[in-house]
Amino acid sequence: MTTPTPPIAARKPVELINHGDRRVDDYFWLRERDNPEMLAYLEAENAYTKALLAHTDTLQKELFAEMKGRIKETDESVPVEKNGYFYYRRTVEGMQYTIYCRKAGNLDAPEEILLDLNKEAEGKEYMRLGNFAVSPDQRLLAYALDDNGSENYTLRVKNLDTGELLPDLVTKTYYGLEWGNDNQSLYYTVLDEAMRPYKLFRHRLGTDSVNDELLFHEADESYFLSLYKTRSDRFVIAHLHSSVTQEVHLIDADDPNGQPRVVQPRVHDMEYSVEHHHDGAGNEKLFITTNWEADNFRVMTAPVDAPGQENWQEFIPHRPAVYVDGVEAFLDFLVVHEREAGLVQIRVQDMETGAFHRIEQPEPVYTVGSGENPNFESRVLRYSYTSLVSPPTVFDYALDTRQREMKKQEEVKGYNPDNYRSERVWATAADGVQVPVSLVYPKHISLDGSNPTLLYGYGSYGYSIDPSFSSSRVSLLQRGFVFAIAHVRGGGEMGRAWKENGKFLHKRNTFTDFIAAAEHLIGAGFTNPAKLTAMGGSAGGLLMGAVANLRPDLFAAMVADVAFVDVVSTMLDPTIPLTVIEWEEWGNPADPEFYAYMKSYSPYDNVEAKDYPAILATAGLNDPRVPYWEPAKWVALLRTRKTDDNPLLLKTNMGAGHGGASGRYDYLEEIGFKYAFLIDQVR
Repeated sequence: MTTPTPPIAARKPVELINHGDRRVDDYFWLRERDNPEMLAYLEAENAYTKALLAHTDTLQKELFAEMKGRIKETDESVPVEKNGYFYYRRTVEGMQYTIYCRKAGNLDAPEEILLDLNKEAEGKEYMRLGNFAVSPDQRLLAYALDDNGSENYTLRVKNLDTGELLPDLVTKTYYGLEWGNDNQSLYYTVLDEAMRPYKLFRHRLGTDSVNDELLFHEADESYFLSLYKTRSDRFVIAHLHSSVTQEVHLIDADDPNGQPRVVQPRVHDMEYSVEHHHDGAGNEKLFITTNWEADNFRVMTAPVDAPGQENWQEFIPHRPAVYVDGVEAFLDFLVVHEREAGLVQIRVQDMETGAFHRIEQPEPVYTVGSGENPNFESRVLRYSYTSLVSPPTVFDYALDTRQREMKKQEEVKGYNPDNYRSERVWATAADGVQVPVSLVYPKHISLDGSNPTLLYGYGSYGYSIDPSFSSSRVSLLQRGFVFAIAHVRGGGEMGRAWKENGKFLHKRNTFTDFIAAAEHLIGAGFTNPAKLTAMGGSAGGLLMGAVANLRPDLFAAMVADVAFVDVVSTMLDPTIPLTVIEWEEWGNPADPEFYAYMKSYSPYDNVEAKDYPAILATAGLNDPRVPYWEPAKWVALLRTRKTDDNPLLLKTNMGAGHGGASGRYDYLEEIGFKYAFLIDQVR
């Protein structure tokens, strides 16, 4: 049997000169999306990947069968009551997509199917729901679909009384869709050419969308526009945010002609978010979560009619050891989401007495988050709970009596949590900082350095990778794997300083923290370099690429999903989606200092003639966030320079975007493919 020959991309040198520094990019031409030669190269890489991993086909099928066998294929979510209807979602065995349903009055009522994504997906390779909003009178459904992974969503409106689609149609909308309280006004956002949500429109049912009213246009390319409605139904919120600055506008949801009204004009480096509250007697105020003179955020109040910063009053003071993620306002309670010592906490405060308490959780390492809580008057908080060993669980928590009721736990067939152990350890970084690492592994393993291990990381934008359960991951655990999450700097797990010390001119801390986590796992006897694998996606793919350049000797194999690896060239090009807003995360390479620093770690610019781990890189041809050409260029360059015989593979999804396959079975096949690659490298 002959070994497949890897494709070699044509070299077409392009000279790039910035600040007197000269770079030569042999594969710049792979950006040419419509070039048949480029498409042929991607197809050749896909064929090579398939051929080189053909010997794992049986393993891939085993993994898929295991993962599929663990899920309850016919299942439904916990119903949520809103205005006399119980809303829920369900899945059916053999069907790829979710069905959205409701029942009127009680759970014994006949089912009404609102939207069946399986029918919407007929004849299409991809289908994703971006927005789903039922009108206040519960008679109309506005929803938006994407059928190619581009994240451009087409908005439709359905009459729930008749089941018919209204003639209203809006193309190229984005996430965020809200109803006015007149049941006739729809608020939505659209994208500019750089895939930035920048305009807010109001559509009136029965009118042509070309005549929709423009309510807000954010001209600054460093800002995103997002949209949500307060739980009180009083305001539609237009939230403007860059990476470091935020600005909020209120739109009166009761006024079909209402115009946006700013809460506090933007001030560079000041962030804030807004929740509305009223006491039922006409007294109302805003709760404002802000970093103004509070690195880890605090909570302020402000009058609705005069909400500017000069009228802010402190409600929850800044606490240096506690990071405030945000608040949820109910009629009688304020729910505060916090982080302390790397763990998420839920704090409940009584509006009348001021007394507060935290909701106790049953495990030392876990994740909690808010569930579906649409009713402002509710005295029950629905929240989600999970850990590395506990499947996702939905709880209802009585805010006054503190009684907790489990409503549902995800059924995982053939899984026994008693067979596994979860813990948190701390790795010492190069500068002495303690980096938390969350672990799960079979209880029977020995700490003799022989265990196959997967270390996962991200570490950007202040986004936290909290420890949560994955039924797919059980296939690794059952094969003796240790799974670990390195909570590296650049994320938000340890507060705002954790984010700040992993961005701009501190970005290399993200990479060295991950290396420290790997060294700790090896030193503690969990694994060894021949058994240690790594995985990360998007900005986590940057992490993979940087670590592969810095310490390839530590890892046997890596998966770099939709990897952001061509940092310098991407950040120099403001026409690429998201570049301008990302300058506040990575820095603007128009500045010589940022240019030099980026170049020092950019994976593509630091590929060398040396041995690398086995690498599987993935891409999505329609990806609007990380262009497909970044992983494609990286693999092409690695193939010409690396000195080892380890597999180097590129798999491009030719019909999807940043998130990969949209169908739940297709998605499991993708996971099985990646796991098979890793398992094969450490057998």
